Amino acid sequence: MTGPLQALAARYERLAAKGELPAFGYSSEKISYALVLSPAGNLLDVQPLLDTTGRKPQPRAMLVPQGVKRTSGIASNFLWDKTSYVLGVSAKEGGRLAQEHAAFRKLHEDLLVGSDDEGLQALLAFLRGWSPERFAVPPFAPEMLDTNLVFRLDGDVFLHDRPAARDIWLSYLGSADAPKAMCLVTGRSAPVARLHPAIKGVMGAQSAGASLVSFNLDAFTSHGKEQGANAPVSEAAAFGYGATLNALLAKGSRNVVRIGDATVVFWADVPEAEVIVHGLFDPPPPDEKSEAAAVRDVLEQMARGRPIREVRPDIAEDTRFYVLGLSPNAARLSMRFWHETTFGDLTRHFQEHWQDLRLEPSPWGGSPPALWRLLMELAPQGKAENVPAHLAGELTRSVLTGGRYPRALLAAALMRMRADRAVNGRRVALCKAVIVRELRCNSSSSAEDHLVSLDRDETNPGYRLGRLFAVLEDIQRAALGWSVNATIRDRYYGAASATPASVFPLLIRNANHHLASIRKVRGGGLAYALEKEMGQILDGFGTVLPRNLGIEDQGRFAIGYYHERFGRPSGLPDDETSPDATDTDSES
Repeated sequence: MTGPLQALAARYERLAAKGELPAFGYSSEKISYALVLSPAGNLLDVQPLLDTTGRKPQPRAMLVPQGVKRTSGIASNFLWDKTSYVLGVSAKEGGRLAQEHAAFRKLHEDLLVGSDDEGLQALLAFLRGWSPERFAVPPFAPEMLDTNLVFRLDGDVFLHDRPAARDIWLSYLGSADAPKAMCLVTGRSAPVARLHPAIKGVMGAQSAGASLVSFNLDAFTSHGKEQGANAPVSEAAAFGYGATLNALLAKGSRNVVRIGDATVVFWADVPEAEVIVHGLFDPPPPDEKSEAAAVRDVLEQMARGRPIREVRPDIAEDTRFYVLGLSPNAARLSMRFWHETTFGDLTRHFQEHWQDLRLEPSPWGGSPPALWRLLMELAPQGKAENVPAHLAGELTRSVLTGGRYPRALLAAALMRMRADRAVNGRRVALCKAVIVRELRCNSSSSAEDHLVSLDRDETNPGYRLGRLFAVLEDIQRAALGWSVNATIRDRYYGAASATPASVFPLLIRNANHHLASIRKVRGGGLAYALEKEMGQILDGFGTVLPRNLGIEDQGRFAIGYYHERFGRPSGLPDDETSPDATDTDSES
């Protein structure tokens, strides 16, 4: 087993060797304009670098020397920066324009003074002759303020791409005063990173990025160690894991999904495996075409029980796979979970998860629901920010490892059904999954088909009472019509599922009155069928109903209600009984 930083650094080495990630010391930054210089350092032109393919021009992503990590201090980037540093001008009033421009000029005087490169000497000449007042005349324009700028020698490449500039920059990084120590990631002695890279793209974290590794309190200096020296990671390894993680989290990445408050990134050695796993976490909608349709076909075959080696024989089952869950924590990131597995085990555990969720009739069409969609069923008002924070990580970990679901998952589903008065298929499936997996983990017997569909022979009191409650509700609807203001589910579901002996006698007496009404209005056929179903269920109790039900039996109550409500013909009009009816209730 490897740690997350080791796995990220190893991925960086593979991709950097292919040119798919920036080399050490460089990063992708948003650049808007290039200042074109003559060999004498005169400004010849301002070249826009904006991407105009969309509705609004956007800065272009370019590989430039890695930016400094700014907090409250003044620090300049090398050969690029925003206008306050490069030119000493900004749209913001006040500030530290003179100091920022002075820092930019000093850094380049220190690093470039000994170079004989024509382009770098042109930059020095430009900086020595520049005054911020010149920004008021063309070719400068107000829209340039506070954008990032680079430099180019007329008719040549950007200055940061010149071999001399690369040599100076790498030499500068290597000559830093960072102490050397054994790197915890690579195991080699190397200069230690004092500050670790900012990670961007984690939901809820600062837009400028947050640190995964950070030490900035006085308590961390008690052994004479400061900042990154408390957990030594080499500058190269820190750069590598940061570049990899930022690429995985980038906008449009297929290696990231949101589950509750956690941002989940995953990767493997085989890109095709990553595409499939993205579908496991977040199945594509039915209307998507091309690649998404192919992924959806794979998922549907897996949901029917076909092993992944038969569906995708081109992907080796022993391909290593890594899953990392991150969430914001003030200015830092916290690691919610880390899981290393194989592609075969990962897909097998998802199939077990889908099997545990299986209900008939199915509350969803095609592929089983995404994890985030299940968690939304536990959120008050159906809002993502209200998803219980601990459940997102615990549910994901259970699915990834094939272990027990958290018991809090069952409690949360029951609480939402009582609070919202909506017993929908996804919530019932969660209850069923928790119960069935617990049975499978506690015994060697198979629970594959347990509680999947209506079972008239099931003797569990919670299940039978849930069935009875559904029949009583059907009787009420048959007598009073669908337009009744509040059904017994709206008024009595919580009490009936928790303390049945105090509620069911009243409901049964009312049901007998409703049956008499049904015989008068609809004839004896429907009344006979409903009364027979009620009698079949009550025969299993004798004369005494349970005084209360435990939390697991309350889950079985919900399952029995769902099976009876939607798993048998009720005799009511079709628009009054379907698995979608309760889902609509929960989302309206």
